[in-house]
Amino acid sequence: MLPYLIRRLVISVPVLLGISIISFVIMKLAPGNPVDMLIDPNTPPELLQAKKEMLGLNSPFAVQYWRWLSGLLHGQLGYSFSSYAPVAHIIGERIGPTILLAFTALLTGLLISIPLGIASAIRHNTAFDHTMTGFAFVGLSIPPFFLGLGLIYLFTLKVHWLPTGGMSTLGEAGGFGDTIRHLILPAAVLAVGIVGKKIRYIRASMLDVLGQEYLRTARAKGVRESFVIYKHAFRNALLPILTVFGTEIPVLLGGSILVEQIFQWPGIGQLTMQSILSRDYPTLMALNLVAAIVVMISNLLTDILYSIADPRIQYR
Repeated sequence: MLPYLIRRLVISVPVLLGISIISFVIMKLAPGNPVDMLIDPNTPPELLQAKKEMLGLNSPFAVQYWRWLSGLLHGQLGYSFSSYAPVAHIIGERIGPTILLAFTALLTGLLISIPLGIASAIRHNTAFDHTMTGFAFVGLSIPPFFLGLGLIYLFTLKVHWLPTGGMSTLGEAGGFGDTIRHLILPAAVLAVGIVGKKIRYIRASMLDVLGQEYLRTARAKGVRESFVIYKHAFRNALLPILTVFGTEIPVLLGGSILVEQIFQWPGIGQLTMQSILSRDYPTLMALNLVAAIVVMISNLLTDILYSIADPRIQYR
């Protein structure tokens, strides 16, 4: 396993380099530039050029990229064009709320979708199974922005149970309880999408396993049904389920952009949208790099979990 992990880490270096080059090219090809977003349109052209020169935007493409890459190799992500704060500090402040939101949504989705998917497979072609399938399609089809606005209307404007957004109540001390109250609605929106997708995958994976001969043999030996389902069937159905859940972490980071905007959650998603609108190149480059690293780590963890779930899988 260790040589495999080392090889994967070595391969990730040129992959990250390629991703950074592609991201840099796309940003440079996009219309507009940071100076247009920072300075009044009536500013004299000579001042615009001076500002571009100060930010290094007049240099050739290769020179700009090399400056960014050289700073990265020295542990520096640069400074934001909009706030002039260190990019590493900005992301450090925002990544915690996003991890909290994504972890809560993923854990909630797991706790709901796994038992419902297993129960749906066990009760195949029953009213319960059809209900779960319908619920899965609704959860998969409903747009997050529509669901988010609907939950705000119901739980905030109508019954006044939960806040509209943010991570803490303005003018109050906050605390754990206050953070949880603000977390419920955005996490619920993300969790609904997870449950809608995962119930179908878990159900299909369990159905493939439940008809196997070794389960009939276990039942014939008098093994308890719960043991047959959760010890034998579910474990052998884990591989496709792990694949789906392993790819869910990067999807959560991408999906949280819209949800964080709706609920004004101060995380990476909201920072990404702000950086796009202000053409904040250093922050966008750092965010793309973080996203690429998250994808690679998720894939690596999925491979490791494969070998844990099925000892027959060995990486060399």
